[in-house]
Amino acid sequence: MVQIKQAVILAGGMGTRLKPITDTIPKPMILMNGKPFLEYLLGMLKENGIEEVVLLLGYLPEKICDYFGDGSKFGLRIKYSIGEVSFETGKRIKFAEELMGDNFLLMYCDNYWPLNLNNLVEYHNKHDVLATVTIYTNKDNFSKSNMKVDEQGYVVLYDKSRQEKNLSGVEIGFYILSKDIFRMMPETNFSFEKKIIPELIEKKQLAGYLTDHRYYSVGSLERLPITEDFLRQKKVIFLDRDGVINKKAPKADYVKKWAEFEFLPGSIEAMKKLTDEGFEIYIISNQPGMARGMMTEKDLRDITNNMMKLLENKGIKIKKVYYCTHSWDDGCECRKPKPGMFYQAGRENNLNLSKAIFIGDDERDVTAGEAAGIRTILVTSEKSLLDVVKEIVNT
Repeated sequence: MVQIKQAVILAGGMGTRLKPITDTIPKPMILMNGKPFLEYLLGMLKENGIEEVVLLLGYLPEKICDYFGDGSKFGLRIKYSIGEVSFETGKRIKFAEELMGDNFLLMYCDNYWPLNLNNLVEYHNKHDVLATVTIYTNKDNFSKSNMKVDEQGYVVLYDKSRQEKNLSGVEIGFYILSKDIFRMMPETNFSFEKKIIPELIEKKQLAGYLTDHRYYSVGSLERLPITEDFLRQKKVIFLDRDGVINKKAPKADYVKKWAEFEFLPGSIEAMKKLTDEGFEIYIISNQPGMARGMMTEKDLRDITNNMMKLLENKGIKIKKVYYCTHSWDDGCECRKPKPGMFYQAGRENNLNLSKAIFIGDDERDVTAGEAAGIRTILVTSEKSLLDVVKEIVNT
């Protein structure tokens, strides 16, 4: 079974789309909240158990080498392969062949995605291929899609022109590669994407790992502020509503009871404590009453607004409320245990879900939280929201 302890990062390009910033520094050294973008990538890799990183450099390599050194101050071993600026991606990888382990993670230096390496490796092992690539599902049309994945999880099309219909999403890098792939590489200057990806597809040796987690990039000037906001250190907490904040409303007189906000003991104090500690609070809730004909859209909107005002008057700041109004059999992606509401909140607010916490009250919440990669904690009859919040704040 493949295990990954080494990451290889393509970081040799001139970053022409980022001029004039890249006139004096290479793209991965662009500052985000006071530190280079590449430093965030290295931190993420270390969190995922990576021990060694190989940086494939070309343009202004000394700027990177001088800052990161041997990697020891970042808890990693860093090796460098410095080639010509003119090297395309394939040539740059081939040039560093002697530094590569039997299997490794290949990344681009300009994309950040909340990596869960264990899940990615498990998927790769299941498909028993030379390569696996991560693909953002692009349900929000964040970019133009360029890959298609079949029902078995194999990539069947790479469309660099991005014109083909019914594509599955955007290739964002984060490849798991076997060193056997070097047998497919020529000695000439070549593009990994143009030459190797089509060959892997033809041999049915490229699996596609689909993710709803949006990626964040320093590949263009317009994306820099979005990425900087995403990488900014935030304390984010998601709260389920019924059963965590307030008592669940009975079906009888549903709208009236739902609107009365019978808050559970300690829930007001808990949310006030979160506000005072600087947490961004989001409420995530299944509310099928509309689908069942128990309330109208206006009822739901008015009730939510009233709840927000009540909490605001108590000094509690709720960033936003997300609710699914569908019934069980609607097949939506938002109703828990599906994780759709988390992904929506993440996209709209530039949130790193892997750094967030979700507090729920039943197993559907656990399933939804885990699917989104969020640490999930349940309240119980013995442990209230206030008890959970105190534990979070004190750790």
